[in-house]
Amino acid sequence: MSLALSHLSASAIVARLRAVGCVFAEDEADLLLSAGASPVELAAMVDRRVAGLPLEHVLGWAEFCGLRIAVDPGVFVPRRRTMFLAREATDLAREAADATAARPVVVDLCCGSGAVGAALVTALPGVELHAADIEPDAVRCARRNLGPSGEVHEGDLYAALPATLRGRIDVLVCNAPYVPTDEIGFLPPEARLHEPHVTLDGGSDGLDVQRRVAAGAVEWLAPGGHLLVETSEDQAPRTLDVFTAAGLVSRIATSEELYATVVIGTRPRT
Repeated sequence: MSLALSHLSASAIVARLRAVGCVFAEDEADLLLSAGASPVELAAMVDRRVAGLPLEHVLGWAEFCGLRIAVDPGVFVPRRRTMFLAREATDLAREAADATAARPVVVDLCCGSGAVGAALVTALPGVELHAADIEPDAVRCARRNLGPSGEVHEGDLYAALPATLRGRIDVLVCNAPYVPTDEIGFLPPEARLHEPHVTLDGGSDGLDVQRRVAAGAVEWLAPGGHLLVETSEDQAPRTLDVFTAAGLVSRIATSEELYATVVIGTRPRT
């Protein structure tokens, strides 16, 4: 493809993306141009994006913590704000490794594409990493992203995990759905039309899955182990109460840079 044709194609792509409301049309056009192996493939990718498919599903990957994470159609797209969850989990896993001089056990529950687990094991090689999700498509995608660095299990929350992990988990990270049911209709169409409903719907107040995770945490965490969940700024105080009621010593961590909120609960050592 000639330079002139590439320039014209870029301009046409930007115009089409802007027409359907893509805020970062120029950046998206650059990514599509770099991904399209031929003019025909490029045109098809642009058509899918203009039709409303998430950019990450069109490209087949999402950038997360400096990694290129494979994201198949129908799999939840990792959000930029969730990088804060990954960083907090990594810091706590590192502290566990330093404190015990042992291999920390980390679980990425509701793992989706496995982005959080992949970021953690990249930053801290050698952890014993397990991931789990109820969605078969997500499980297949996570296995691609984690490869031999972690085991991926299919099932509903703790039921997916090997019984040998009970009472041994140093860091349990869970990006559970936390959108209240009645608010799903207000999400961008990319999410509500192209991501599994189960990955978005947190029940009437958004905390249904968090309650289930918190209720089992003390049984699965090692003494001094940590549970981390992403939530909204408004919901964080209620999530904190849920964690405390489940027997966890809890706190809220925030990132202004990523506009992210994480609630962290720790199982007491005694």
